[in-house]
Amino acid sequence: MSLRPVLSQSTAQPHIEGAGVHLHRAFGFGDPTQFDPFLLFDDFRGESPRDYMAGFPWHPHRGIETITYVLSGSVEHGDSLGNRGTLKGGDVQWMTAGSGILHQEMPKGNAKGQMHGFQLWANLPSHLKMTAPRYQDVKSNDIPEIMDDDGSIVKVIVGSFWGKTGPVDGIAADPQYLDVFVPPEKKKTFKIDTRRHAFAYVFEGAGKFADSARPRGVLLEKEYKGEELNIRDLSGNRTLIEFGKGDEITVQAGPNGIRFLLVSGAPIQEPVAWHGPIVMNTKAELQQAMTELRNGTFIKPAH
Repeated sequence: MSLRPVLSQSTAQPHIEGAGVHLHRAFGFGDPTQFDPFLLFDDFRGESPRDYMAGFPWHPHRGIETITYVLSGSVEHGDSLGNRGTLKGGDVQWMTAGSGILHQEMPKGNAKGQMHGFQLWANLPSHLKMTAPRYQDVKSNDIPEIMDDDGSIVKVIVGSFWGKTGPVDGIAADPQYLDVFVPPEKKKTFKIDTRRHAFAYVFEGAGKFADSARPRGVLLEKEYKGEELNIRDLSGNRTLIEFGKGDEITVQAGPNGIRFLLVSGAPIQEPVAWHGPIVMNTKAELQQAMTELRNGTFIKPAH
């Protein structure tokens, strides 16, 4: 067994997307090889409707899959194929854009006006870029939840873990997508296939992700009174952890426990030509997609 080292730790940055939705972006529109097969990860949460009510009006996607996981509030969605639905707290939607789709996503808050969810983009390999679009909508009560003896809880959204298999299947990146809670002061180790790129995203509590037998936190540079200090720190809210190679990760939960997404997938290792919500392999394919958007041939007929 080999622990995966922590390659990097960063904080999701404020960003405005759609028609004015305030969110935090953990990664995206950078080096597409870093988290291959994953391209982008957004954390959208708001305490007031003004943070999200403008939503994500009609927009195109091609060449990718999008994974939306709602924690609180809801997201109403519709698309050019006639699909309509509402994702509520705990629900997941996996959309394969494939050859092209136009859709919209409109968030709504809970009774307190709060809304929280995540969206992850996964790349499609070249032979599936122009596959037929499809949706997989999964209700929260269909997602397996496992509690270990120490009180740790894992929701298996995609992939197999601890003897359970998530309800979303047939995904090109062959991913594993877990929602993990580790109780206060508990230390926990989770296995990950060595062939996968992996990251964790902390959204509640704090903890230390170890790259040795003894958890020691991640070395951070922080500025204090004009000087940069190297300190050991907990990984807290909105922290992205990138892991290196190995077959397991270890986390030591802080005094309030820690909740994080643990995501991994098999790298595609193909060229990426990327413009906004359209991701292809070559510039020519990208230009073709933009031409089709302009001339009204972007949406392909069903076979």
